[in-house]
Amino acid sequence: MHRRVNTLPGILLAMTLAMSASAADNVKLIVLDPGHFHASLVQKDMYGGVDPTVSVYAPMGPEVLDYLNRVAAFNMRADHPTAWNIELHAGPDFFERMLREHPGNVVVLAGRNRPKLDRIEASVGAGLNVLADKPWIITSRDLPRLERVLNQAEQKHLVAYDIMTERYEITSILEKSLVNDPQVFGKLIEGTEAEPAITARSVHHLMKVVAGVPLRRPAWFFDINEQGGGLADVGTHVVDLVQWTVFPSAMIDYRKDIRILNSRRWPTVLSRADFERVTGEARFPSPLASHVNDGSLNYECNNALHYTVRGAHVAIDVRWNWESPTGDVYEASFQGSKARVELRQGAAQHFVPELYVIPRAGSAAEVSSALERWLQAMQASYPGVHLESKSGETHIVIPAPVRVGHEDHFGQVTSQYFAYLKAPASMPAWEKSNMMVKYFLTTSGN
Repeated sequence: MHRRVNTLPGILLAMTLAMSASAADNVKLIVLDPGHFHASLVQKDMYGGVDPTVSVYAPMGPEVLDYLNRVAAFNMRADHPTAWNIELHAGPDFFERMLREHPGNVVVLAGRNRPKLDRIEASVGAGLNVLADKPWIITSRDLPRLERVLNQAEQKHLVAYDIMTERYEITSILEKSLVNDPQVFGKLIEGTEAEPAITARSVHHLMKVVAGVPLRRPAWFFDINEQGGGLADVGTHVVDLVQWTVFPSAMIDYRKDIRILNSRRWPTVLSRADFERVTGEARFPSPLASHVNDGSLNYECNNALHYTVRGAHVAIDVRWNWESPTGDVYEASFQGSKARVELRQGAAQHFVPELYVIPRAGSAAEVSSALERWLQAMQASYPGVHLESKSGETHIVIPAPVRVGHEDHFGQVTSQYFAYLKAPASMPAWEKSNMMVKYFLTTSGN
């Protein structure tokens, strides 16, 4: 079946507002089976040089309709509306048909995790570039295949890239800058198993609102064999930020530079009522039967992982809780020989991520002077950032105009991807090794 979106019931008005823009002749998107809301967030903005007509290949069902409604809402919004035209190709053979027809040159993937590498591999084999949501793999046995796919993309001068939005969070950017300033931070200490050099804690929530719409998760999301646990999924961001922050541009070898010390996993328990609220399904489907006890689902999604990277101890905690009025949380701490750099997001910070620098004993005056120099260097790019010192620590105050919301990070990642697409050789060589490290840790420690 082939339909333009503006023939679908409930979407007619939205999509007729999609204005015809001048077609680009270099980038045209193919959205494949958009089973996760991240697929629509890639289209929250328009991009220069990108054709406004997008071909969508998917089975007809609630997931693709959710995607279409979200894109329609972007086209209808009063403030900077988008102008996407959607051509929908729906049917059970959607994937084979996409490979046969491929009416574009970039495949966008955000949905089921288990078959994701199959789809990436086939797309690259068909000569298509790939922009795919994390995670690309959820089991360690797929690591060799992942490496082959990345090598094949490189040989074909294609760009295969995963969507690491958290690198574009302003606190992540400034944290990286502070950790890599030897006058402020010193050198990363190795730490111990009891007191790691790096700690990171990520808490996501199953029930939330995205782009103003309550999120409906498909029932398969709760099957860890299909979706992966917390570490294999959202944990990719946490692991990525460790390497990206501390070892920028470094070619880390997961076979030699990484050592996993211990890991554990435990469930979040969902009642039948909660499951129905988030999925719309009144009953637990049969693939989840082995995880249902006393009428509740034990969703095995929480992970703790302790490992070393080039000798430095790292402890990571990744959790999926049910719901929170304050939103998702990410906190981290990096221990340097001169100071500790911390990202906090608790009640004291009004649940907004905030950065702090805590000098070590005897280093306060040196670190204070170094912070003033650092601040001056930041003003050109991030005007209004300033310092507030109190109780032996310095708060890096980030004004609201400098902060960008999580949903808008998808546009930033996509813009960077298009820059790499124009010049594939410009993508840093460390991106591939970083990806291998990331997926080695998230699948081996899961």
